[in-house]
Amino acid sequence: MKTVAQLLRVKGTAIHSIRPDASVYECLVLLAEENVGSLLVMEGEKLVGILTERDYARKVVLHGKSSKDLKVSEVMSEEVLWVGPESTNEQCMAIMTERRIRHLPVMESGKVIGLISIGDLVKDIIAEQRFVIDQLEHYIMGR
Repeated sequence: MKTVAQLLRVKGTAIHSIRPDASVYECLVLLAEENVGSLLVMEGEKLVGILTERDYARKVVLHGKSSKDLKVSEVMSEEVLWVGPESTNEQCMAIMTERRIRHLPVMESGKVIGLISIGDLVKDIIAEQRFVIDQLEHYIMGR
């Protein structure tokens, strides 16, 4: 099983973030521009929260609030689970499944070094399985 560090070497370490004092509307614009489902909420280099599409749907839309009137800090999730680069894909998948989350920041020495999503993990697992299947087919066919 791969580690998060190996996954980030392939995926890249781009981090999309927003300030806690930005409006939720600004957050939505950035989510759409970057085509991502979450933004890390950062004060400088410090991770202070995460805002996801789920947060928006449940904390803004369902309460009839306006995204232009709310600050990110008012609707972000402050408890952010994270993993280290040595964590395995399997460990990350277990955390995401158990806690029903789709994004995990990757931290090293107190600093965010990347972000992985459930989609990143699934893509990698499918690639690993495809490789194993190809190897087995070659073995069986005698190639």
